[in-house]
Amino acid sequence: MTTSAEPAFAFGFLLQINEEAGALAVALNDHLTSRSYLAGFSPSPADHRAFTLLCGPPDPQHVHALRWYRHIAALQQDVHSDSSMKGRRVQPPWSPPAGTHVPRLQLYNSLTRAKEPFVPQNGNKVTWYSCGPTVYDASHMGHARSYISFDILRRILRDYFKYDVLYCMNVTDIDDKIIKRARQNHLLDQYKEKQPTAAQILQDVLSARGPFQAQLASTTDPDKKQMMERLDAAVGAALLPLQAAMQSGDAAAVMPLAQSLLDSSRDLLSEWLDKRFGSEVTENSIFSLLPKFWEGEYHRDMEALNVLPPDVLTRVSDFVPEIVEFVKKIVSNGFGYESNGSVYFDTSRFDSSPQHSYGKLVPEAVGDQKALQEGEGDLSISADRLSEKKSQNDFALWKTSKPGEPSWDSPWGKGRPGWHIECSAMAGSVLGQSMDIHGGGFDLRFPHHDNELAQSEAFFDNDNWVRYFLHTGHLTIAGCKMSKSLKNFITIKDALAKNTARQLRLAFLMHSWKDTLDYSSNTMESAVQYEKFMNEFFLNVKDLLRAPTDITGQFEKWEAAEVELNTSFSDRKSAVHEALCDNVDTRAAMEEMRVLVNQSNSYIAGRKSAKLRPNRLLVESVAMYLTHMLKIFGAIEGSDPIGFPVGGTDRSVDLESTVMPYLSALSDFRERVRKIAREQKVTELLQLCDEVRDDTLPELGVRLEDHEGLPTVVKLVDKETLLKEREEKKKMEEEKKRKKEEAAKKKQEQEMAKLAKMKIPPCDLFRAETDKYSKFDETGFPTHDAEGKELSKGQVKKLRKIYETQEKLHNEFLQTNRSGD
Repeated sequence: MTTSAEPAFAFGFLLQINEEAGALAVALNDHLTSRSYLAGFSPSPADHRAFTLLCGPPDPQHVHALRWYRHIAALQQDVHSDSSMKGRRVQPPWSPPAGTHVPRLQLYNSLTRAKEPFVPQNGNKVTWYSCGPTVYDASHMGHARSYISFDILRRILRDYFKYDVLYCMNVTDIDDKIIKRARQNHLLDQYKEKQPTAAQILQDVLSARGPFQAQLASTTDPDKKQMMERLDAAVGAALLPLQAAMQSGDAAAVMPLAQSLLDSSRDLLSEWLDKRFGSEVTENSIFSLLPKFWEGEYHRDMEALNVLPPDVLTRVSDFVPEIVEFVKKIVSNGFGYESNGSVYFDTSRFDSSPQHSYGKLVPEAVGDQKALQEGEGDLSISADRLSEKKSQNDFALWKTSKPGEPSWDSPWGKGRPGWHIECSAMAGSVLGQSMDIHGGGFDLRFPHHDNELAQSEAFFDNDNWVRYFLHTGHLTIAGCKMSKSLKNFITIKDALAKNTARQLRLAFLMHSWKDTLDYSSNTMESAVQYEKFMNEFFLNVKDLLRAPTDITGQFEKWEAAEVELNTSFSDRKSAVHEALCDNVDTRAAMEEMRVLVNQSNSYIAGRKSAKLRPNRLLVESVAMYLTHMLKIFGAIEGSDPIGFPVGGTDRSVDLESTVMPYLSALSDFRERVRKIAREQKVTELLQLCDEVRDDTLPELGVRLEDHEGLPTVVKLVDKETLLKEREEKKKMEEEKKRKKEEAAKKKQEQEMAKLAKMKIPPCDLFRAETDKYSKFDETGFPTHDAEGKELSKGQVKKLRKIYETQEKLHNEFLQTNRSGD
């Protein structure tokens, strides 16, 4: 039995029994022994056919069949009974709604260069590895591009889509850049400790400048060339004053100028010292102190940016034994070979294997020797090193250490890990043979990530080490890529001195995570304005919610305006969801949130203009949703249900709920004073009330907004924001005053010029222009030009208009003078 036309169970076998009804009853009873036969409310066609074949009630010993028979008989009696008689009615058929399309999360996968449905390998769990910093210098905004963007993606996957994310990130603390920078810093410090004379400094800088200028002349990369030209110009600018002082014998000026030259020549001199003495640096601690210091600075920067720490952090120096084992297995699998104490990955052998492919991410870059050598590192591209490889496309898994480099024991002798192998070994140790997501900057695709893929799949003997590869876009300054090696960067600390962490995050949220972002004043101003726009909405909603009401008064009738806003609210939430499903498009999501605020502001303004209160619960729901989304994005910290936290997130007390009753009492008192002052025309009191609003309270982080005919609005705002607003308002008022004065002065000058012109009789108007005209008639009207030629009819016509206008002006002047007399 069933509630629709489909049979509840398979009765078909009964219809095949050609024996008497008794046999049918036995078969039916056995069939129903383990089945529910009272689940439905109306008999199916199969029920009817089986009922007819039985010809009567089954024997009482067939309990289930008899019960079923009586049930069907009762239902048939109800169906066939007269419609006017009361009987048991059955429920009508029901079918589920058709529903609508529900978007699924798609991510842009660099492995396919397309958006792909995101399907984790293990249920709701997501394993994620991201390439972290190489810690040899300060982190800059180019790094922040990846770290903040991945933090946003991670938060959204975890807190919005509710995935169980395990986020692993590495810190590279063994690397050619680190080794070279540590040696250079050490050698330059030693050089300074010897306190060289000005003459020695000058001689050494000139010695260092020679090879530097030779390198500059041979450099073809335009960005690198520009950087080197800037360095050389700075050295040249510092050289000239020192040379002049030494030639003139100005001893007092020599040493300060020598110190200035030393500072300007730091990069040239340290490079020169490293080439001469780098191989003599043998103390391993020199190579660990530098990365340890900068790793600490990195973590402090991330905390300041509100970037979540990784669930697992791996350092290369902690994983050297695992890296050695990883390399050994690659060699034993036939994809690596030893050469002069180094171990290289055999790209040709790997690529020729049926189940493998080299260069999955950027196949067109395979063979790009410039990129490959950059991947090997500055200390690993000497001619002898390059000659060790079977193919120029092969890359180092393990590098034999040369003098002046740190080293660890291995089956191939003293050496250190290659760059690419570290991520494979560390990620494999933590996440296993296949991960869901691997992330990094766009410029890491080749050779770094392609080499990671090759060596990892060679180790695990699979072709799916990474399922989804995510690469964040570049960050540029005025269109130029931000790069530490090109000395074209703004440190995170410098950026935070100009803008807050929230404003930086909002700027990133307002752009696609996978596209290039230009870090500029326009970009940041857009973020600042978005923050201000949202904050004003939150403050207005808080003010509405502070209005007193009883417990039932908060539930208000919905009119057409509320229904319209709620419909829009629902539509905007759906649009935000669709945007986040579409490759986590925060740019579109943020715009939808902006639209929602605009619509809410229009609703609130409309209700206020009609002298009606906005619906508290509705605007509160909108504000709470927006706050919730900004919390998911990492743009709001703290537990406040609405808006940005006031007074910082580390306060143990809720500042707003603590001080607002006092501020409301002050505001009410001030409003009553203003009312009395206006009625009695006490200007001094009104001025004092304005001073409280404009000067006193902003210093305490309080903004009062006076509205004609409405209660004063009290808002808690960051003190710095209010003081900045006050300064901007003051500048605007001064600018307005200046423009007004300029306009008045200009108007006066125009009137004076007009008056001076009015005084000129028309007969004298052209006589002074002897460079243009040579003859005039008796009225002073010109007849011939300067060369003595008679004026044309067109010229006469044009001059006649000017003459008549002047005649009219002069007559007005004369008439005014007569009236004055």
